[in-house]
Amino acid sequence: MLPAARFFPMGDKALIIKFGDRADPALTLHIAALARQLRESRPIGVRDVVPAYTTLALHYDPSAVGSGTTPYEALVASIEPWLKFQSSAALPAGQLIVIPVCYGGALGEDLPALAQRHNLSDAEVIDIHSAAGYRVALLGFVPGFAYLDGLDARLATPRRETPRAQVPAGSVAIGGSKTGVYPLATPGGWHIIGRTPLHLFQPDAMPPCLLNVGDTVRFVPISEQEFQAQATP
Repeated sequence: MLPAARFFPMGDKALIIKFGDRADPALTLHIAALARQLRESRPIGVRDVVPAYTTLALHYDPSAVGSGTTPYEALVASIEPWLKFQSSAALPAGQLIVIPVCYGGALGEDLPALAQRHNLSDAEVIDIHSAAGYRVALLGFVPGFAYLDGLDARLATPRRETPRAQVPAGSVAIGGSKTGVYPLATPGGWHIIGRTPLHLFQPDAMPPCLLNVGDTVRFVPISEQEFQAQATP
């Protein structure tokens, strides 16, 4: 069963629903299931639903949510009883997304230093990273950036002391106990160990994000030649 929900305003156009204070994989999947149900039910005035580890954010149009003392209170009044009737069943397993990765070299410049830090060879890091199955726990930071749970503890590495001004789109990286793929060229402080030719965020696609909460991700090593052959503008 889900913990009792607590409601908080975030500015004048968003409602935060908090379900606990400790991140837990089962709770995160429950929240993702609620987000999916909310998107399907399309509450009046709600423009976007954003699940996170322990919270659910509802971004809304204050002029459209209905009558009440304030738009925020009106939305709480409509969402609170809805929550009481929803199943706490976890989100289904989601899709299995296979992501090809060219590890090391010019496309994964931090791989040798990360391997040395953990007394591993480059090949061992690649084997460990690509052997695991990862679960998409959260989308954030930039559109399409998925925080992936399941990184082997042998590869956990604190973020770089000095972030890069720009990390290329498609970069596969490790930061702390997470791994992820940069969907866009952005600043970033994670350790780059490879790159994928896949596009993880395409604003004109539907859905625009390749990865979604609840999906399972597996990384498959490919050669630089295969990377170049699969890369598209």
